[in-house]
Amino acid sequence: MRPFLLTVALLTLSNVFMTFAWYAHLKQLGHKPWIVAALVSWGIAFFEYMLQVPGNRIGFSVMSVGQLKILQEIITLSVFVPFAIFYLREPLKLDYLWAGLCILGAVYFIFRSKWGGV
Repeated sequence: MRPFLLTVALLTLSNVFMTFAWYAHLKQLGHKPWIVAALVSWGIAFFEYMLQVPGNRIGFSVMSVGQLKILQEIITLSVFVPFAIFYLREPLKLDYLWAGLCILGAVYFIFRSKWGGV
């Protein structure tokens, strides 16, 4: 698999774990002490890092750190919005679209040199 696609796959899977580690306890462990939620989240985050670290290392072979960061933000929004809507039952907001458009602008500026820009 090409490094870029492998990076996207690993970072997407990593982000699914990260999103659950950061936010699922709000729904599932709201009645437990915060320390329980923190320990459960750390356990989930272990798997996130087991995917995120190799994903970033592979990605760094074909992208700059800035490009990796913007790619991660795209993935984060792509994972978080469905999670918020379907898992946390948050209403779909137009703000998600505006945030996505801002990130799209960031994608343009951070990747334009690869596409033959300045």
